[in-house]
Amino acid sequence: MKLIQNIVEFEWNAGNRDKNKLSHKVEWWECEEVFFNYPLFTTVDDKHSENEDRAYAFGHTNKDRLLTIVFTVREKRIRVISARDMNKKERGMYHEESAKI
Repeated sequence: MKLIQNIVEFEWNAGNRDKNKLSHKVEWWECEEVFFNYPLFTTVDDKHSENEDRAYAFGHTNKDRLLTIVFTVREKRIRVISARDMNKKERGMYHEESAKI
């Protein structure tokens, strides 16, 4: 969870808000909800971190929609790169890790 300590806000641009809604039917506010709900699991995305450090967040919305979010942290802001429903493997991992808590 160290990835998102000391965050003060989210950074959005119209392109990303619209892209996630059009591509995956994920609203921008659903992405934000995930970061406030427990449990939330994050991991660094070394494979796609050439230009900037990227990470994955695995969590759920207030209505228990399970989402995978790719994001970066810029200064003290979370910038969502993409968001989608968790796939079967991710859901299994999420439930397995949640049961350990």
